[in-house]
Amino acid sequence: MAGQLTQVVQAAAKPLPEITDPLFGQMFDSFRNYKVVLLGDGSHGTSEFYRARAEITKHLVDHHGFTIVALEADWPDAEAIDRYVRLRPGPKGRLASKGKNEPFKRFPTWMWRNSEMQELVEWMRDRNAKLAPEDRAGFYGLDLYSMGSSIHSVITYLDRVDPSAGKEARRRYGCLQPWVDDPASYGLASLRGLENCETQVVQMLKDILRHRLEYSADQHDGEEFHSTEQNAHVVRDAEKYYKSMYYSSASSWTQRDTHMFDTLDRLFRFKPQNSKAIIWAHNSHVGDARYTSMGERRKEINIGQLCRENYGRDNVAIIGCGTHTGTVAAAHEWDEDMEVMDVNPSRPDSWEYIAHGTGIPRFVLDLRPGYASLDLRKAFEQERPRLERFIGVIYRPDTERISHYSQAYLHDQLDAYVWFDESSAVNALEKVQPFTPLGREETYPFGL
Repeated sequence: MAGQLTQVVQAAAKPLPEITDPLFGQMFDSFRNYKVVLLGDGSHGTSEFYRARAEITKHLVDHHGFTIVALEADWPDAEAIDRYVRLRPGPKGRLASKGKNEPFKRFPTWMWRNSEMQELVEWMRDRNAKLAPEDRAGFYGLDLYSMGSSIHSVITYLDRVDPSAGKEARRRYGCLQPWVDDPASYGLASLRGLENCETQVVQMLKDILRHRLEYSADQHDGEEFHSTEQNAHVVRDAEKYYKSMYYSSASSWTQRDTHMFDTLDRLFRFKPQNSKAIIWAHNSHVGDARYTSMGERRKEINIGQLCRENYGRDNVAIIGCGTHTGTVAAAHEWDEDMEVMDVNPSRPDSWEYIAHGTGIPRFVLDLRPGYASLDLRKAFEQERPRLERFIGVIYRPDTERISHYSQAYLHDQLDAYVWFDESSAVNALEKVQPFTPLGREETYPFGL
C-alpha cells in the first residue's frame, strides 16, 4: 500500500525550482485569492523552510496584495521590526541589531534572529520605502509570551496620552510584576491560592477599550492605540495562559492558539476591509488540529482550525513544509545553546517517508479539492493516518518516535505540502542563548 501511495504522490507532485530561482514564488500563484495563507514549518531550525516561506511571502506581497505578515512571535518584538519595515515612528529594531531595541532575545533566539529572516525584513523595508504608508506590508507578532514587555509598553503609552491612566496601570499591573521574569511561577502561585491578578488585568483592558476614541485620535491614525490595545490583550491572555498550564496541557495549548487567532482577527478589523494575511508558524499550529492526534486525542485547537472555522475553507489556505533528513538548528534541552544536529532519516510509517520515496528533491503537493487529482484524493482518503514529524526548538533524535512524531491525515490537515528531501540548518545570528524560564506547555511538542 505504501508503494502504491508513493507512486500516486510522485505522479501528482509538482517539482520546484531552486529556492533562489525567480520562478519559485510563481509556483504558488494559485493561492493568491485567499484571505489567509498559513505557511507552516516542520521545524524551527531548517533553512529551506524559512527561505521557501520568504519567497512565497515576497511573491504574494509583491504581486497579489498581501499586506499582513504575522508570525508565531511576540507582539513587542515584532513591532520593533514593523516600525523598521514600515518606516513608522518610534523605537525600531533590526534582526542583526544590538542594544536597547534588539528584538527576539528570549530563548530560542535562532527562531527569528537568523540570516534568512533578516533578508526578508530588509526586502520588506526596501519595498515599503517606495510606497505610500497605506500600501506598505507590515510585520506582526501573534504569540503571548511577552507579559513583561507588554506591560511596559502599555504603561509607556498611557504615560504619554493619559498620565493618570498610566499611574492606574502601574498599580493594577503591579500584581504581576513579581512574576514577569518567570511568569510560569505565577501560574503555580495562583494554583496554590497565593495570587490572582485576573480582575486587575481584565479591568485595565476594559478601561483602555472604553477610551478607544479618545486615545486613538491622539496620533498616527490610531496605530499606537491599536498596539497598546493588543499589548493589553497579551497581558490578559498571558495571565490566563500561565494559570491554565497547571490544569491541562490541552487547555493551555488552545488558550495560546486562540490568542494567536484573536490577534489576527483584531488586525483584520483594524486594517482595510480587503486585507489579506500570511501567517508563519509551526505545522502543529497551522495544520488543522481536527485531523491530527492533537485534536482527535487531546482535544486541542490551533490557529489553522480556527481560521478555517471562522473565515471559511474557501478563504483559507494551509501550506506545510517537510523534510526527510539533513541538519537542523536546535537545542537538546530548554535554555541550552543552539547546536547544528543531524536529522534522522524519516520513519517508514511516516508521511515524510512517502514523500522521500518519490525521489523528487523538491516539490509541492497540492491537496485541495479541485486542484489535486482524483487518484490522489482517493488514495489519501483510503489511507489510514500516518505519522508526521514535528521538530520544535528542542530535538531529541534518540527518542524521536515518542518525542517528535504524531499521527495526521495529511490531505485534510493541509491544503498543500512543500517538500525538501534533504535540508540544512538555519543560519542563526548567534548560538549562545539567554536564560529564559521554561513554561511547561513549551515542553510538548518540544518548544512548538
